[in-house]
Amino acid sequence: MKVVNSFILFWILGFLVLAQARAEPVEYAARDLNGTEQRISDYRGKWVLVNFWATWCPPCLTELPELEAFHVKHKDSDAVVLGVNMENIGLEKLRRFVKERGVTFPVVQMEPAATTPFGPVYGMPTSFLINPQGEVVARETGALTAEMVETFIRKYTQAPAPGPAAGRP
Repeated sequence: MKVVNSFILFWILGFLVLAQARAEPVEYAARDLNGTEQRISDYRGKWVLVNFWATWCPPCLTELPELEAFHVKHKDSDAVVLGVNMENIGLEKLRRFVKERGVTFPVVQMEPAATTPFGPVYGMPTSFLINPQGEVVARETGALTAEMVETFIRKYTQAPAPGPAAGRP
């Protein structure tokens, strides 16, 4: 149990370290499995978890139900998940896979690449968290849980914004 708690603390701290580096809003657009264009800018005002995954990746498959639960819980209020399938797989085969797994969040396809508009992908799954202003505030390689994402968002939202000290211009 101590190892699990240490891992979660390490993960949160790693996410928080990345969160301190603010960037310009990122833009990305791709057609989902239904042909609808998904643009990051369409989600301004919400958190967006962009998850790079593949059907052959066991940790990716483990986290799919967690990402689905997070998406269903938050999609109508404050956050969404955008899945980016990063493998060479036929569109129909991917559609069947997503349907069989009960995934309802948008899924787009991207050719395998070491870098993305959000940053590098060192392994799968890799997730990037985009804040409501459209900035990448965190990256995580490895499986996530809904609770981990919710915890990070809560901590990030409560953290003081970087900038001048309070009371100073």
